[in-house]
Amino acid sequence: MEINEKAVDQELQLVIFRLAQEEYGLPITKVQEINRLVPITKLPQTPEFMEGVINLRGRIIPVIDLRKRFALEISEQNDESRIIIVEVCGQTVGVIVDAVAEVVRIAAASVEPPPPSFILDAKYIQGVGKLEGRLLILLEIDEILTSQEAITLKQLAV
Repeated sequence: MEINEKAVDQELQLVIFRLAQEEYGLPITKVQEINRLVPITKLPQTPEFMEGVINLRGRIIPVIDLRKRFALEISEQNDESRIIIVEVCGQTVGVIVDAVAEVVRIAAASVEPPPPSFILDAKYIQGVGKLEGRLLILLEIDEILTSQEAITLKQLAV
């Protein structure tokens, strides 16, 4: 996301979720729905971060654990854990998060690019937003999968 002069007056509407004590944001336009955890069917020979698939109203949806994808410490899922159904690279995917906090609007001008010294692979990070003294890590959801991983997930979805 490039911040330009036209973006100064623009707002971003984000779904905020927690993952390992940090707050992340996804553009609301990428989020289809938010669901409680449901039983996930494990599939053999899939990437480690791939939890399996769920049946969502007759559709088979692949599910990714974002903690595993981002190489964060694995924790037990609980009543606050959610599956956010998102569109990634043109396909529907579920992502497991620790909790969904809220939907917010922030000024596009309050988003800065990730620091150049970011240790993580910054392609996942669209920017860092400032909201009422909090920092929100804005995800570039289309970049969480390599092209090969996206092909693998597409083959799983029905």
